[in-house]
Amino acid sequence: MSLFALHILASGSKGNAAIVEDTSTGMGVLIDCGISGKALIERSEQCGFDPCKLQAVLITHEHTDHISGLGVCLRKLAKSGVNPTVFAQQASIDGSNTLRELASNHDFRTFKATEDDFVLAGMRITPFPTSHDAMGSCGFRFEAETDALGFMTDTGIVTGEAHEALRDVRLLGLESNHDPAMLRACAYPAYVKARIAGDGGHLSNEQSAAELAELLSDRLEHVAALHISQNSNDYRMPGETLRAAVTRASHPANVHVAYQSKPITIR
Repeated sequence: MSLFALHILASGSKGNAAIVEDTSTGMGVLIDCGISGKALIERSEQCGFDPCKLQAVLITHEHTDHISGLGVCLRKLAKSGVNPTVFAQQASIDGSNTLRELASNHDFRTFKATEDDFVLAGMRITPFPTSHDAMGSCGFRFEAETDALGFMTDTGIVTGEAHEALRDVRLLGLESNHDPAMLRACAYPAYVKARIAGDGGHLSNEQSAAELAELLSDRLEHVAALHISQNSNDYRMPGETLRAAVTRASHPANVHVAYQSKPITIR
């Protein structure tokens, strides 16, 4: 029986990486790589995942906090005989010197978030578009015989495609980036505040909770708040806001919070 585990190694503006594992096989797929090779190995092992079981890397978009460690991590894994294929949208590769250079030296495959799905490590993966201000920006739905997982971060609004892709999952990773009042009061320049709060920016705690309320189903067991801002949020409010949505619906789902500097696992 296939059951997923989501290992969130790092989540935030200083670096992002997560692993979806099929616990029946121990195989996994890495989502983004904005952390060092050392952190990837150490945090994977802290979660009980063997990084040598990585079969592929999925890139949500080309911003630095999602790809800055990719080259180092690929080289570090290669020393152990592990050479995962990297999947990215062509627009993300075109928009990033880092990805273009890596694509010339590593096994890269492209996909379109509105058209393609594929099978990796025994999991069917369906990408869907998000509204972040990147050349290519997407989230992913993972499915196996008996399980489903949704992962969405870095989006200013929830697109219709995203909402449909996140329905009826057991595990959910959902952006809960900022508190609007803290964002207005923080030291960011006005144009940065407008970007974060806009349609091409990031979901607020309240936006995330509203989407979660629409996604509650008999199947949903765990949700993790992702990409929490260290300047316009804290690690308490996202959990409280999402839990309030769950409580109002008298739903039994467990709410978790992902961190920048330490890993968590939901399974």
